[in-house]
Amino acid sequence: MTCRIAELRRKEVISVKDGTRIGSVCDAEMDIESARLTSIVVYGRPKLFGLLGREEDIVIRWPDIQVVGEDTILVNYQERVRVRRKRGLLSILFGDE
Repeated sequence: MTCRIAELRRKEVISVKDGTRIGSVCDAEMDIESARLTSIVVYGRPKLFGLLGREEDIVIRWPDIQVVGEDTILVNYQERVRVRRKRGLLSILFGDE
């Protein structure tokens, strides 16, 4: 199967570990010496609707890619556990913990 980078960028990336949507492919990394794709890059999630930028991009190595389908790419990836953040203004005002 052959696939262009432009086609790869239209595919959704899904984790096979928990079924979550990781995002869309935004870039790919290639080893120039061996002419092989080494990883795909997925945009980081937006912070506050993109007004505060976005999280770091997610780099998924080629060995972690399980299946490249017509519309999706299934990967063996699990998101990092998020560290509990400092309480914000809303949680202080409304007592949400």
